[in-house]
Amino acid sequence: MSQRLPSGTPSAAAPLAAIDIGSNSFRLELAHLQQGRYRRIAYLKETVRLGGGLDANGYLTEAAAQRGLDCLRQFAARLQGFEPSQVRAVATQTLREARNRDAFLVRAEAALGHPVEVISGREEARLIYAGVSFLQPGAAERLVIDIGGRSTEMILGQGRTARVVESFKVGSVSLSMRWFPDGQFTEQRFRDAQVAAGAELEEALTLFAPHLWQEALGSSGTAGAVSQILEAAGLTDGTITPEGLRWCIGQCLAAGSVDKLVLPSLRDDRKAIIGGGLALLYTLATHFGITALRPAKGALRQGVVIDLHERHAARRQAHGGDVRDQSVAALQARFGVDTEQAARVRSVAMALLRGALPALGEVDEGEALRELGWACDLHEIGLMVSHHDHHRHSAYLLGHVDAPGFSQSQQRRMADLVLGQRGGLRKIEAQLCSERFAWQVLALRLAVIKCHARGLVDTKALRLKRDGRLARLGFRRLWADSHPRTLHLLREEAEAWARQEQPRLVLEMV
Repeated sequence: MSQRLPSGTPSAAAPLAAIDIGSNSFRLELAHLQQGRYRRIAYLKETVRLGGGLDANGYLTEAAAQRGLDCLRQFAARLQGFEPSQVRAVATQTLREARNRDAFLVRAEAALGHPVEVISGREEARLIYAGVSFLQPGAAERLVIDIGGRSTEMILGQGRTARVVESFKVGSVSLSMRWFPDGQFTEQRFRDAQVAAGAELEEALTLFAPHLWQEALGSSGTAGAVSQILEAAGLTDGTITPEGLRWCIGQCLAAGSVDKLVLPSLRDDRKAIIGGGLALLYTLATHFGITALRPAKGALRQGVVIDLHERHAARRQAHGGDVRDQSVAALQARFGVDTEQAARVRSVAMALLRGALPALGEVDEGEALRELGWACDLHEIGLMVSHHDHHRHSAYLLGHVDAPGFSQSQQRRMADLVLGQRGGLRKIEAQLCSERFAWQVLALRLAVIKCHARGLVDTKALRLKRDGRLARLGFRRLWADSHPRTLHLLREEAEAWARQEQPRLVLEMV
């Protein structure tokens, strides 16, 4: 008899999909991971230039948004038949910056048919290294560099382990827009672009000093494009060198403009950003002592597939291999969390939500439970800051701390849960429109009340069921008689939810 997979977990043989919503290009990767081997099924790429669509006030223009949405609709057609658990879409620097990103994300998710997660720069770097180290294994200490449209990620690692991950707000699109806006090349413009790039990267000089690594790899579009130019010109075997970069810059200066530029193998859709890309690569080479930068096989999209595969493998085998579990444990230690209390709240909250989940319809049961569990684990991290309003401090920390494995989007949802653990509901009123969130936060609040005495608890004393718009909380009279203070707090909680459209909390003694 086959073992039942956890809810929302695909089989090990199911294909996985990664969507990289980058500042220059959008990419879709479909792949299998079987017996430790990565096999691509399909790859689609569109040059969208989303990063070129940020206006002077940091808003994504409608024209850029439409280009992105059109591309995501194409991807959606290719993803027909894929379950939600088989797909992960991540967005990078442009949507980290865009002031109207939330409005765009609503439209993007509707166009794609799947959630879109905005990931932090350091999480992007971690995933890039995951892709590179899996597809190009090696034992040497490595420096991996990924130049995107509006950010550059740098990683030090060995084997599959990334030791130092950083992200810097400078990329081929942003430098090109700032220093080569009309497509004209001059020596002064290249110097200015290099100074600007160096100013952004200067803080990394000691973190990624040459004595810390043995080989350097360049991931993604800019490094790949320049590598192909140098190989096609017969200057190197594809290795990027300072001499090769000076030759490329010299060709730009000789041409004088993008329109007249002819470089072997350089595609037309990359010409407009080659100036910024070359300036940034040359700055990296000179500042960090990189004499040879070899093109890497992996990139962010492969890292997303690999990470998604490892998440599912951890759930199938129940061995705790999900990097997010490790991040939560590290945060608990870092902020001195009372882990016994966190475990008590988690056990009660999870039992309550499981009781309500069967009637919640189209909810990813597995991920809803995991998010709630992590929120319980970390709901008191703000106590390190202050006991007064600690839930607010907890929410802020959870929303802003670096937590490998989590996207910014998921951290924000968990921060909202933690913010809503106590007090009035008005502060999370907008989030309560989500049925999934409403039941998660209700389970957390009830668990916090149940465990308020910070002692042993009976996880079966309270039972939560959904009945239409009602949340029915059942308990025995004998339990209620022996816990009058908890019953008082539960009645106050029912009054708070009585002002909500749904769910409305009803207490029932049986």
